[in-house]
Amino acid sequence: MYSERPALRQRGVTMIELILFIVIVGIAVGGIITVMNMTSRGSVDPVRRKQALIIAEGLLEEVELARFSYCDPADPAADDADNTTSTAACTAVPERWGQLAPEPTASGRPYDNINDYVTAPDTWTTSFNNGAGDLVDANGVKLDVTGYSARLKITPALLGGIGNDLTAPPNAANTADANVLRITVEVSYDGESVTLDGYRLRYAPNHL
Repeated sequence: MYSERPALRQRGVTMIELILFIVIVGIAVGGIITVMNMTSRGSVDPVRRKQALIIAEGLLEEVELARFSYCDPADPAADDADNTTSTAACTAVPERWGQLAPEPTASGRPYDNINDYVTAPDTWTTSFNNGAGDLVDANGVKLDVTGYSARLKITPALLGGIGNDLTAPPNAANTADANVLRITVEVSYDGESVTLDGYRLRYAPNHL
């Protein structure tokens, strides 16, 4: 007895299914590209950031290593640990914010005292620039980098119960004998910045 085999159904993708597939894939790819673009714009060049960090560390270390004495080293009372316990005890040249007369002003970096790096407390200062506005090292040599700028802020602070009462705004009058200073160095580049903080205590004010 002869029986006719049923015709096989053709299998495939309809036009509607194909269009839906293209639309879904297009949306997914568009989302991935958007995320990649946002990541690229928000990411920081690790080499540039590392270089900024190195610059900030070097500048912060320079300031931290400066003397922190009541009197300028040129003052006869500067090394008198028994009698010099404040700037009022200095014979002629007490240390103040910035290099003020009669303090020698030609010494340049590295300065002989930490407070010489800024003109006033809690004030951003471009202490690391030369006269042309270029970023230079402690010897005045222009740094071989481009696109970087740095500034410094030194503020009297309280640290572990030691330091100044900061209830009043810091100024040259109420912080001349500060025992703790907070040093902040900020290096900027390409719209980004790296900020480092350090503290300096007046642990040996008459050790020159």
